[in-house]
Order: sequence, then structure tokens, then C-alpha cells
Amino acid sequence: MTEYGRIETPAGLFDAITDGEPGDPPVLLLHGFPQAALEWEHQVGVLGHAGWHAVAFDQRGYSPDVRPDDVADYRMEHLVADVVAVVDALGWSTFDLVGHDWGAAVAWNVAAGLPQRVRTLTAVSVPHPGALTKAMREDEDQAARSHYMQVFQERSAEKRLLADDAEALRRVFEWRVPESSVQEYVARLREPGALTAALNWYRAMRHNPTPDKVSVPTMFVWSTEDSAIGSTAALSCDQWVTGPYRFEMLEDVSHWVPEEAPDLMTGLLIDHLR
Repeated sequence: MTEYGRIETPAGLFDAITDGEPGDPPVLLLHGFPQAALEWEHQVGVLGHAGWHAVAFDQRGYSPDVRPDDVADYRMEHLVADVVAVVDALGWSTFDLVGHDWGAAVAWNVAAGLPQRVRTLTAVSVPHPGALTKAMREDEDQAARSHYMQVFQERSAEKRLLADDAEALRRVFEWRVPESSVQEYVARLREPGALTAALNWYRAMRHNPTPDKVSVPTMFVWSTEDSAIGSTAALSCDQWVTGPYRFEMLEDVSHWVPEEAPDLMTGLLIDHLR
């Protein structure tokens, strides 16, 4: 049964959802913007029932107890350190790692920097940062798709996203995510400081170095209707993986894969883990 709890680390308490028995093969799932661990609720439940110990936690800025004020506190080095702190608190020496959107960016960095601890990587929607950065520089389509990042870095972003009952924030989900989940995400990001913390991931990103190539067995899942990531970045991701690589392209699915196509995503994930 999926449980809701908190994980104590030196950085603070991270809210988390878990399923499965301690001692079962461990899987850590990282959410993206503007979501929370809730986006992996379906996968966590199925994995736990199928014999894994699955954990998804609300990352830095999304967990109220780990919400520092400075933009610099949201640099990639701190996001990676949080992952290490969480798995250390769980007692996991090695683990399977899954990430979507910003969670995928963090996962690429963790897998590149700590290959001795990551058994497999599953990245959803966002390719290796090296592939995305190159596409943003060289491909006009990807540059246009990524323009929202600059908008999110502006000082007025919070006000614009929350205006008119958070209409712009709701529109981010493209009507592809269940309304109950959207309501929950919006409610959380309306908490004092929460949206600023989430946007600080974008404001700090200019300081993030490109991670090394990834050597662990990797699956990258990309969907053809993803408005944020085009085919140039997606199809060049393999150039940044030196280990076994699997690419899955989902037709007629948007950026919000874990919630829009939960059964399909879960099936791919379990196949990769096995």
C-alpha cells in the first residue's frame, strides 16, 4: 500500500510517497516542474506491488521543510546532493533511478557523477543536458520551444503564473494531466514561497555545468507531442550515453508522460528494470 511520509536528511525533511518493502530492490523517482512526487503515484504503487521498494520525494523547494530563499541554493550541485542524502537516509547503496522533466535533468547528473551507485537510469521527456543545450544553440525549433525557460527566469514570473486563478500555471499542463492533480499542484504552489522556490531551479540553471556522459544502462522516453522537447534534442541523446541505451518514442503523447500515459510508462519502466 502506498504510504505518505517524510525522509529525514541533513538538508531537512523531504515529503515522500513510498510503496513496497524495505529490502526489496530500490527505485527512486524524481518529479519535474511544476509538479511533485504525486506525479509518480501510479508508478510507485505498481512497482511496490510488483516487488520493488519505490520512493518518490518532493524535491528541494517543493518540500516545505527544504525551501531555502537564495537562488544559488537551487544549483544542480545541491539538487544532486539531495538525492544522495535521501538514498543514504534510506540505506540504499545502489538503486534504480527514474526522472521526468527537471527530475530527469537531476537524474542525468546523478547517473553521470555517481555511476557506482546507479544501477539503471530511466529519463522521461528531457534528454541528457548536453544534447538539449546543443540543440538549443543549433536548432531554431528547439530554441523556440525552450523560450519558456527565459520567461520563468523573469522576476514577474510568479505574478504572471498565478494571475486569474493561476490560469497560466494551469495552462502549462496542456489539459493532459488529470484535473485533480492539477488542482493539487496549483494549491501547493500557492503556498508562501513555493512557486518562487520552484522557479529558482530555472534562475539557477545558468550556473549548472554540463554533466559527463552516462555509462549506466539507460532508457530515454520521449513523446512526439512534447511541446518543450523537439526531435533534434531527443534523437541526439544517444551520443551522451556510453553504456547500454534504449530509446522509446511514444506517439500522440505530450510532455506529461507519467500521468497522461501511466500504464504505458509503467510497463516500459518495469521492462527496463527487469
